[in-house]
Amino acid sequence: MQITKPTKAEVTRELKDYIFITLGLISYALGWAAFLIPYQITTGGTTGIGAIIYYATGFPIQWSYFIINAVLMTFAIKILGPKFSIKTTFAIFGLTFFLWFFQLLVNGSDGVPPQLLGEGQDFMACLIGAAMCGAGLGIVFNCNGSTGGTDIIAAIIHKYKDVTLGRMIMACDFIIISSCYVVFHDWRRVIFGFVTLFVIGFVLDYIVNSARQSVQFFIFSKEYEKIADRITKETHRGVTVLDGIGWDSKQREGTGRPCLQTPIGRNIPDGERYRPERFHFPKFRHRCIRRRFRPVESEIGTCISHKYKENII
Repeated sequence: MQITKPTKAEVTRELKDYIFITLGLISYALGWAAFLIPYQITTGGTTGIGAIIYYATGFPIQWSYFIINAVLMTFAIKILGPKFSIKTTFAIFGLTFFLWFFQLLVNGSDGVPPQLLGEGQDFMACLIGAAMCGAGLGIVFNCNGSTGGTDIIAAIIHKYKDVTLGRMIMACDFIIISSCYVVFHDWRRVIFGFVTLFVIGFVLDYIVNSARQSVQFFIFSKEYEKIADRITKETHRGVTVLDGIGWDSKQREGTGRPCLQTPIGRNIPDGERYRPERFHFPKFRHRCIRRRFRPVESEIGTCISHKYKENII
């Protein structure tokens, strides 16, 4: 088996992924250490299980998180592939460290986590902590990684089904949050847990879906051949010539003036940037439509979700 040497662009892309995963872990761990743990707020996932164990027994949250994920990682290797598993392993070790580090940094000399927002500010701490956790998870998922736990289950199902990550995590974590009533005997804590879960899911979906947004151009011109040559040479993008047939008339539409279709995905090669003016050719009479879309995976393949406006440029 021949092992190919990775290119400089691939190494740079992987390095960027690990840097952003680290930033996401910092946001997630800081949200827990500074806002959720001091106000005894829990949420789903293995971190939520670790938090419940910590509130009930005082056993450190980072070690519960690490032990549970060590077991779950055995299922992720075969299903999600080596890249996901490697990055998830990195995230698990990293989050274990950051949870320990930020608790050490935030806690007082007596080891008790202070309530930074003051007493009685549970709801505000819930919102801020959940937003930081959701942002951290979104960054990690965008880099093809995971923080483990129910994230692994959500990522496996999301790989094969058209279900958003945030909703899957909500479904998996419902029982975990409800179980905190056994510790506190207080439905108020359960409600805070569900609010935290909702905010995490909302922020997570927003970040993941925003990053997956793509752009495609439709160019109509009689001089489509010259325009197609310039697109391939100047922008280094692929071009598809579309020459359709009207379904009602059964006649070929746009004879002599086919449509050029050029997609711009989220994985743009390093060194390139999406600039609309690169697809405007004043020397040729043409009409260019820019459409934003998001790929949606389903059982029958990949379709296009047209949730974004069309702009004529």
